[in-house]
Amino acid sequence: MVVAEVPKLASAAEYFFKFGVEGKRFRPTILLLMANALNVPIPRSVSDIHTEGDSLSVELRTRQQCIAEITEMIHVASLLHDDVLDDADTRRGVGSLNFVMGNKLAVLAGDFLLSRACVALASLKNTEVVSLLATVVEHLVTGETMQMTSSSEQRVSMEYYMQKTYYKTASLISNSCKAIALLAGQTADVATLAFDYGKNLGLAFQLIDDVLDFTGTSASLGKGSLSDIRHGIVTAPILFAIEEFPQLRSVVDKGFEDPANVAIALDYLGKSRGIQRTRELASKHASLAAAAIDSLPESDDEDVLRSRRALVDLTQRVIMRTK
Repeated sequence: MVVAEVPKLASAAEYFFKFGVEGKRFRPTILLLMANALNVPIPRSVSDIHTEGDSLSVELRTRQQCIAEITEMIHVASLLHDDVLDDADTRRGVGSLNFVMGNKLAVLAGDFLLSRACVALASLKNTEVVSLLATVVEHLVTGETMQMTSSSEQRVSMEYYMQKTYYKTASLISNSCKAIALLAGQTADVATLAFDYGKNLGLAFQLIDDVLDFTGTSASLGKGSLSDIRHGIVTAPILFAIEEFPQLRSVVDKGFEDPANVAIALDYLGKSRGIQRTRELASKHASLAAAAIDSLPESDDEDVLRSRRALVDLTQRVIMRTK
């Protein structure tokens, strides 16, 4: 899908799809597993496997795969734009696109990926799915703006932080999971369960990301450790630490341009249960995600059950990961 007439634009747009810097492919994996988990077995004739049902199944799977590709393009576009906004110089262990090719080309590459995603989305000819994914792009912009323009009160509000996190991280996977269900013709209840799985898994993923920003290493994360706090971004561990040590609030209000303030915040964090409570909150959301899968309509199809087990297993992998 990432094809451009201008070679330089094509090279930029393909930058994070190349072998070695393609990332974990976390979102497409979830979506393809969700497609299997919601699959209604279609009877096949032993003598004729090319039945109408088979052909419909192949068409559905192609459309669901398209959602996975669209989701990854939107995700990568958001990374390109975020790196420009954050003036980042690394991403996934290599030079960020804005660092390698400049801000202008990085922004244009992100815009190009979004436009290609829109074209692919339109080809599905499903207005509800188009609306869902368009809302995701709106949420990405809203979440980034919330992060850039928060007041001092909002910066230390867990409710504000979780809403921003949903917009920036969880909206994409939750609405994409719902789109997979809608394309399969599932009921509203099943589509909601798919949405709930994606939402809670996405929140758990980001909460562990917040922990790893303090406990991980630059090599394992593919980015500089402590990158959030050094950019003045207050995340869950610090918010929980403030609840235990209210005096930390004044340090947060001063900002983290001064390395001394970063050191003070880290000292309070070390004395608090901020890291532990963030992990506990991530575990809670992981459990909610697993419960959504367990609530799906019963099936005795082994492929369906295998995919559901994999989705549940992913909830534990997300909270146990170290990178």
